[in-house]
Amino acid sequence: MGKIKNLLSWFFARKSRLLISVVLILLVGFIVVRNRKSDTTNEYQTATAQKGTIVSTVSASGKVLTTNTLSISTEASGVVKKVYVKDGDKVVAGQKLAEITLDSAGLEKNAQAYASLVSAQNSVNSANNSYRSAQASAEKVLDEVKGHDTDETLAQKETRTKAEVARDNAYDQTKSAQANLASSSLNYRSTSPIITAPFSGIIESVNLVEGMVLESSTSTTNINSQRVAVIKGDSLPVINVTVSELDVPKVKVGQKVTVTLDSVSGKTFTGVVATIDRVGSVSSNVTSYSANIKLDSSDLAILPNMAATANIILETKTDVIKIPSGAITTTNGENFANVLKNGAESQLPVTVGISSDSETEIVSGLSEGDVVVSGSAAKSSTSGTSTQTRSVFSTFGGGGGNLRIAR
Repeated sequence: MGKIKNLLSWFFARKSRLLISVVLILLVGFIVVRNRKSDTTNEYQTATAQKGTIVSTVSASGKVLTTNTLSISTEASGVVKKVYVKDGDKVVAGQKLAEITLDSAGLEKNAQAYASLVSAQNSVNSANNSYRSAQASAEKVLDEVKGHDTDETLAQKETRTKAEVARDNAYDQTKSAQANLASSSLNYRSTSPIITAPFSGIIESVNLVEGMVLESSTSTTNINSQRVAVIKGDSLPVINVTVSELDVPKVKVGQKVTVTLDSVSGKTFTGVVATIDRVGSVSSNVTSYSANIKLDSSDLAILPNMAATANIILETKTDVIKIPSGAITTTNGENFANVLKNGAESQLPVTVGISSDSETEIVSGLSEGDVVVSGSAAKSSTSGTSTQTRSVFSTFGGGGGNLRIAR
């Protein structure tokens, strides 16, 4: 400890000694840096230009739509008496799915729906009768003016026109009455204690259990619609994805697509671009475009709203020379390949073609078998540096503990 204090006192006794000390420290730093540079070597990551197939794609993400499923719901309230189906069962249109014992609110709602249905049916009958009567009247008038196409009087024309208008209005009333009947029929079916399949398909997501209570809406203005199951039809699944504004000009209807689902591991599905929305939408100053992809096949594992990733195939080339994209640099619009020859890296101008996620086609500039550099990493050896550092500091009198500097 005393030697260190004496050494520090000796350094700061004169300014010249302090200046010399600073110079020596800078010299040490220079030697260390120089030795590190000299010991630094480059390790190249190389690849060989080879012939093969390259596929140019556009990647887009999205989700599975529900275009091939239909929800089944009920407005009935009460206790589930019986469930006749389970997930995976095939059903046909009109098949009984479940039965409910209605409570008082359910009975009242069903009775009101039935009354509306009966009234709608009576309106259809009345409209049909009025239409038949108007048809008969129009036919009678037309028969009276038959043969007077060139000499029809104003009175005859007025009578004929009124008859034709009455007939047409009566026909329109039949259409309105039929539409009202269809609405009343759907309302009655939704409040019925018997739940049936609206169309054929595979039943899924059954949400009813025997003994379950289905509660009625507390508000008379709201409909208490409860989903009880879904039916998967014969149509193929559709994937909706978002395409960037840079990629949308490349996407066309009919292009082949490969699709993977986050929730279905180990499987890749194929499909085609069915639609592409070129109007797009803007969110947070980012423009994107929607595309629908129709899969070539279905799978029970594919469920609505699953996350999906699609690779839209733009172009495929076979028997072309390709190298890793990382081996290509672009300067002033010209492409260069980083080539390794005789242990030295150099750049050769090349003409590129299509590219995939990781590889690029070389149209000209390289031959099959050429070695290219796709990356490099500096490797330093510090053993020489540490040796040099120790030799420099030994001039500070490491042997006797006293520093001697000539004045």
